[in-house]
Amino acid sequence: MQGMRFKLIAAADPDMFQDRLNRFVESLPPDALIVDIKFSTSTSGAQTMYAALVHYKSVEEWKD
Repeated sequence: MQGMRFKLIAAADPDMFQDRLNRFVESLPPDALIVDIKFSTSTSGAQTMYAALVHYKSVEEWKD
């Protein structure tokens, strides 16, 4: 499973979480393919934690 990668992104603030996720996706190289994204939330007291596990891999460039 060469080229398989994972990135865990988490934040307590939903806007910060969205910003972190967007910045990560935008930073991926053109030869990266997002395979799956799993989202999760957890609550402790009054605070909610947002998390995403991004599964991505490098792929070969398409050639005509």
